[in-house]
Amino acid sequence: MDNIIEVSYFVAAILFILGLKKMSSPVTARSGIIWAGVGMLVATLITYFHPDVGNYLLMTVAIIIGGGAALWSGKKVAITDMPQMIALYNGMGGGAAGAIAAVELLKGEFDSQTFLILAILGALIGSVSFSGSLIAFAKLQGWLRRPMRFPGQQLFNIAVFLAAVGFGVLLIIQGEFNGTIILAFFLAALAYGVLMALPIGGADMPVVISLFNALTGLAVAFEGFVLNNAAMIIAGTVVGSAGTLLTQLMARAMNRSIGNVLFSSFGASGDGDGDSVEGSMKPIDAADAGIMMAYAERVVIIPGYGMAVAQAQHKVWELAAMLIKRGVDVKFAIHPVAGRMPGHMNVLLAEANVPYDLLYDLDEINAAFTQTDVSLVIGANDVVNPSARSNPDSPIYGMPILNADQSKNVIVIKRGQGKGFSGVENALFFGDNTRMLYGDGQAMVGELIEAIKEL
Repeated sequence: MDNIIEVSYFVAAILFILGLKKMSSPVTARSGIIWAGVGMLVATLITYFHPDVGNYLLMTVAIIIGGGAALWSGKKVAITDMPQMIALYNGMGGGAAGAIAAVELLKGEFDSQTFLILAILGALIGSVSFSGSLIAFAKLQGWLRRPMRFPGQQLFNIAVFLAAVGFGVLLIIQGEFNGTIILAFFLAALAYGVLMALPIGGADMPVVISLFNALTGLAVAFEGFVLNNAAMIIAGTVVGSAGTLLTQLMARAMNRSIGNVLFSSFGASGDGDGDSVEGSMKPIDAADAGIMMAYAERVVIIPGYGMAVAQAQHKVWELAAMLIKRGVDVKFAIHPVAGRMPGHMNVLLAEANVPYDLLYDLDEINAAFTQTDVSLVIGANDVVNPSARSNPDSPIYGMPILNADQSKNVIVIKRGQGKGFSGVENALFFGDNTRMLYGDGQAMVGELIEAIKEL
């Protein structure tokens, strides 16, 4: 039976890897989720036959509750709320790893000190990911609208982290496990996760979510070694490495180090220091904007979080399809950090059934803007801000952007004249070739559609 269990865990791990590989492409992402789901089903079912498992009732109740909650939330949560659901689910993974470590530490039965060290590392990383992800969820949900900062915060955070490490070291060197020290260790680790996430601005959330995902995977891998569970080791390692690579890619897309994301104030103050722009925003009505797009040869649509908030993705695709029918060459330009989570815009556009071959990333599309007649920006801000190229004093200077300002004409759909979510003024909005279409994203796209229909 032991051989069957090990083979089953190995098969599950292979399915995890293949599923994750398929998730790397929008074309195969749906089947990738199914493959990974089958792997999880195999790993869960075979665990019932493990010789060290005996509390079947508690396991079954937990699976029913967890699975039921996931099924309900998966069906009910709007696609626009997907970032906070991802943050919450990611936190649950870290919390599960921490809970496993807590049980093992209370039992105090380790084959070697190496496994004890791995258990404590998994507990520390998992607890930080759990509490930090909950704060990220609260920020994305709008419960914590402003980053929280206080004098000496970084030094205080370091002190809390060192306290958690100190309690962990004490658990390693002491002869007997002390419940009080274990409690202090977990409280310090959870507190550090909260303190780590509190000062981070909303503009950095895609990187932070990806980072916590990497931490969760690493924690699960460590606990897999403690439990001698091959499926947990392989799945955790794959998720941890994928999350780490994605975090690096996201940070590079912002031209910032991960340390800068975690410890700087970008996206936090909203004071816009060093980003003042001369000129004024020039409005346009939907009828004129519709005519401009209908008679263009090439149109690029640049979505951002504002499109998600307005739930305008279906209308945007209706507009694009109408333009394509008129013979207009339409492309969608996707920036790596557009939205509130990695791949946010891809998910929204996929929900609206936008063909994958119309989606272009930053490197693929940037050279085409100089030949673009109209760029339609809907809800995007920092990712199209030319100050990132031209203004060394701007907080986003050096960040790779979509070169929408190089288009012949730019139409920006925006609710008002205020700054974007990060608080940085956008020089694009003041450009001579830019016109502002003020109003709700879905409503304005609807008016563009009606204007084109009347031609």
